[in-house]
Amino acid sequence: MQINGTLMNYYFHCKRQCYLHGIRLNLEDNSESVKIGKVLHEEKEMKMADSEIEIDNVKLDGLTSKYLVEIKKSDADVEASKWQILLYLKILKNKGVIREGKLEFVEKNKQTKNIVYVSLNEENEKQLDYYINEIEDLLFQDEVPAALNKPTCKKCAYYEYCYI
Repeated sequence: MQINGTLMNYYFHCKRQCYLHGIRLNLEDNSESVKIGKVLHEEKEMKMADSEIEIDNVKLDGLTSKYLVEIKKSDADVEASKWQILLYLKILKNKGVIREGKLEFVEKNKQTKNIVYVSLNEENEKQLDYYINEIEDLLFQDEVPAALNKPTCKKCAYYEYCYI
């Protein structure tokens, strides 16, 4: 299976969420939080000149002459978003397109900035390859990873699967 941005993002949130999504157990259609994120995403996308672009197994929110743009509802997990956009930058690089990454957060949660810039360099590309291998290994294991049981779990689309 090719690793996409959603799997990369989920890997940082929760290994169980990543695994369940990776084996095609999709519970996101029932999540209010996911629905809100999609509406905000579509609203922001309509304002962009270059809207969503599909390349291989990923969907890029925007691509300008300088930036690959990724739009997020919240800045609650910048690290996960950073690695997701680094995956996209690597995919573009492999196709001969070099860009910088620009994360735009529609709603501010914990940080004062609502834009984060990301660059793909040799060091984080090696780390990215490590994470891709980790996700591939995770998806081929027989057991479902344990639930985290954190307060943030209550907002997850998989909450009912994990705890009810």
